Amino acid sequence: MARGIWGVDSAQAVTDQLFQCVRTELGYPKFWGRYLSEVPNVSEGLTRDEIARIRNYGVKVLPIYNAFREAVGYANGQVAARNAVFHARRLGIPKNKLLFANIEDFFAVDAAWIAAWVETLYPTGYRPGLYADPTKGDFAAAYCEAVSRNNQVAVQAVIWSAAPRPGTTKEQKAPRYQPAAPPCSANVWVWQYGRDAEVCPVDTNLADRRLLDFLY
Repeated sequence: MARGIWGVDSAQAVTDQLFQCVRTELGYPKFWGRYLSEVPNVSEGLTRDEIARIRNYGVKVLPIYNAFREAVGYANGQVAARNAVFHARRLGIPKNKLLFANIEDFFAVDAAWIAAWVETLYPTGYRPGLYADPTKGDFAAAYCEAVSRNNQVAVQAVIWSAAPRPGTTKEQKAPRYQPAAPPCSANVWVWQYGRDAEVCPVDTNLADRRLLDFLY
């Protein structure tokens, strides 16, 4: 799988205007990452109407949960997972779909939180995803520690890697699929290879084809 399938994500809600911008200037995304809830000054939250609009374009929704500022402690990971599931159900996202925890590279993160996210989400029927940069901050070490304690973390979780970052491109000019990965067992199925495109307010991504079955 040299190329990967192309998609985008945005903090803004997907309007007809934004979709046409992406389609005209960048390419036709196979998936679109959007946030499960509103976080003031960070992201607009998904609605059922927006999900219907995205799906009507023939695009799959990649749901992201970002209503936390650090990823530390088992109890906090449980709360985050339960909140993500609450929002996914509220929005009508069916089971067996991935929900990605948005772990920025400047967040504090530990193995307990990652384990809790996976171990709490998986039994609900949703699939645990982790957006993170394996090359910066504490994520890679924390993830591999969680895997060493419970190998099911590596089996059940999908990683959306934020590195390396050669920069946003049109779909036609996307790089080969070469995301950074943690130094242990990991399903790195998505790669955000560019942030903040100049022409439209989106980030650009490539994914392993297997991802599509687990998006809505």
